[in-house]
Amino acid sequence: MRSLLLIARFTWREALARRLILAVLLLTLVFVGLYLYGTDALLRSFQRRAAELGRELPGQAQLFASATLVLMGMYIANFLGSLLAVFSTAAAVSGEADSGTLQAVLPKPIRRWEFLLGKWLGHLSLVLPYLVLLTLALLYGAQAITGYLPPQPFYAIGLMLLGALFLLTLTLLGSTLFSTLTTGVVLFMLYGLGWAGGIVGSVGALTGSKTLQQIGTLSSYVVPSDRLWRGASVYLQPEALRQVQDVARGNPFVGTEPLGAGYLLWVGIYTLGVLLLALWVFRRRDF
Repeated sequence: MRSLLLIARFTWREALARRLILAVLLLTLVFVGLYLYGTDALLRSFQRRAAELGRELPGQAQLFASATLVLMGMYIANFLGSLLAVFSTAAAVSGEADSGTLQAVLPKPIRRWEFLLGKWLGHLSLVLPYLVLLTLALLYGAQAITGYLPPQPFYAIGLMLLGALFLLTLTLLGSTLFSTLTTGVVLFMLYGLGWAGGIVGSVGALTGSKTLQQIGTLSSYVVPSDRLWRGASVYLQPEALRQVQDVARGNPFVGTEPLGAGYLLWVGIYTLGVLLLALWVFRRRDF
């Protein structure tokens, strides 16, 4: 356990030395500021337009507008968390091998599985708290402006964290197999594949095409990040908006039905299997 924490601490030191944490924090502050400013400006615009028509903005319309703004912000937060999980972990092993650090560390009394798990924990302790803080800032910042707080925000955050955990673990496996650049490109394309599969499935639901729906379902099992977001979005919408979305069907960005326990169990087992595979590959590979 001591070795795991030591490697995790070195991971944080490396992120600080490369100014990754500073850059991420500064850019995130800019994003949160712009999002909250835009939310306030857009809501005021709706209210001003209603006043020009000689009426107040209807309560249902304001609720839908506020919920939609929150969904947009959380969608971007999920995307940023996914990107951080991929690009911060892409060099976890391959970068150390290229710099020669790995060859210096492995002969010491640190087992390979301890090194890899330490890297995993280090990046996990960087990505997950970042995503939690970002989502809370958006949720409560938007609540201060709009008065709207999603009905079950912590369920949504939990599913978003699960998606980031899966992508981080898959990226760690890629880093044991490929170079840093190849890992980043492959994982970003897989993330895009999951997103595209979700759109295809939505189109299939809209048109009644069983084939497109099956493609969407298959992609959600291969790369579950997009479906996890859709499951998270269910808990960010008021019931009335969910009913509207359900009638419209085919929305490529949000879901209307909670994820089943079986699917969540699959994602957990899948993530654990990817981590075990990464440990096996790292143990057998020569550096």
